[in-house]
Amino acid sequence: DSQGEGEEGSARTWKALTYFVALPSVGVSMLNRFLKLHHREHKRPEFIAYPHLHIRSNPLPWGDGNHTLFHNSHVNPLPTGYEDE
Repeated sequence: DSQGEGEEGSARTWKALTYFVALPSVGVSMLNRFLKLHHREHKRPEFIAYPHLHIRSNPLPWGDGNHTLFHNSHVNPLPTGYEDE
């Protein structure tokens, strides 16, 4: 049955491509991203009080109503600016 042999060969080819091309490519990409993250300086962007970015029609339902649920005081500014400035 020549049809079955062709399908089997095709499956073997795709399996080999997955193991020898796709997975190493993902690994190299992950390593590249990891190394780039650890070799750069983390500079916080300057705070500009754009009025449309901090519209609060209702206070947030946790904390003081102004901090987001996953608030990071170093990265996320409040409507008045960064907390530690």
